[in-house]
Amino acid sequence: MYSTNWNGFGAFGAMALKQMDRSRQERGRMLERAGHGPQPAPSTIVHAEPGLILRRYGPDTAEGPPVLLVPAPIKRAYIWDLAPEVSVVRRWLERGWRVYLAEWAPLTEAGPDLGLADYAGGLLSHCRQAIAADNGAGAEPVIAGHSLGGILAAVHSCLYPERLRATILLESPLHFRHDACCFKRLVTATPDARRIADTFGQVPGVFLNTMSALAEPQAFQWERWTDRWLSLADPQAMATHMRVERWTHDEFALPGKLFTDLVESLYRRDQLMRGELAIGARRVGPRDLRTPLLSVVDPRSRLIPPAAMLPFHEAAASADKQVLYYEGDVGVNLQHVGVLVGRSAHARIWPAVLDWLAGSPVQEGALKAGAGTSLQ
Repeated sequence: MYSTNWNGFGAFGAMALKQMDRSRQERGRMLERAGHGPQPAPSTIVHAEPGLILRRYGPDTAEGPPVLLVPAPIKRAYIWDLAPEVSVVRRWLERGWRVYLAEWAPLTEAGPDLGLADYAGGLLSHCRQAIAADNGAGAEPVIAGHSLGGILAAVHSCLYPERLRATILLESPLHFRHDACCFKRLVTATPDARRIADTFGQVPGVFLNTMSALAEPQAFQWERWTDRWLSLADPQAMATHMRVERWTHDEFALPGKLFTDLVESLYRRDQLMRGELAIGARRVGPRDLRTPLLSVVDPRSRLIPPAAMLPFHEAAASADKQVLYYEGDVGVNLQHVGVLVGRSAHARIWPAVLDWLAGSPVQEGALKAGAGTSLQ
């Protein structure tokens, strides 16, 4: 049973959690000094504004089509480019793509209070415009998003299907009925998210971590401990596990308006799936998504189970649709990011994604459950 009481939490409690954020970030820097930091590919900043840095990877002379990678807006973007052997960025570069990464940046307390419409509409539109300026007219990108970044990518695809080549959604929560969302009971037991946002201003990362661990302790606690134990005999697995550990300490605060929009419009009211999500003057839902669509699902996941993704995938208006199944890895710390940093994901899932975009047959192993290493 969840219970919350925000009366009297006040400024002192908010300050304490923000100090915990700073302490966690310092522990992350200690892990990096110990050799567990990311090993990113060289990049160039092609656009920057409050809340956003857009990076381009690879040489200026690359002639392939562009792809825009969209991380979740609560931790650093380098999980997509953690180390050469487990870098999604490098898998795309190896196939000749021009790779762009939307790196969400922390906002100052005095900065703008950005919401879902700002991230999924305005900021991602600015990314597309910068990509067009960098590539020339007619260079529509593929958009690929993971977790909450997949929500942003999906909403942007609903808004601008004619401006995108294809949409790839990776373990992204898109349908929030009670039995499809581990956060539903927690959301039901809490007050309107605006009250929480008003308490904090910007919602600290440690608060989001705590709520996630309460909602799904297996994914955020037990699986991590099990993965560390299983990684002990494998130096490469342990190296990735520790780099992800460093990344888990690199969260930053979520703008209060974005937090409110996610909790109230999506988690509480399921407005995207219902076709009722208001973005400016428009209301969008899966029938507005008409680009070719590929969804990557973890059939074991209790955090983002298939029921949180597949109904949206099936309801999308896309004429070309594909589902791939990721079954986990040892050495990923959090199974939820395994699709980005897991060895079987890089051996099987990402070649299948890129084959699908090239119009080639998808590997049979990526289409079925049972393709990887399960911890359950």
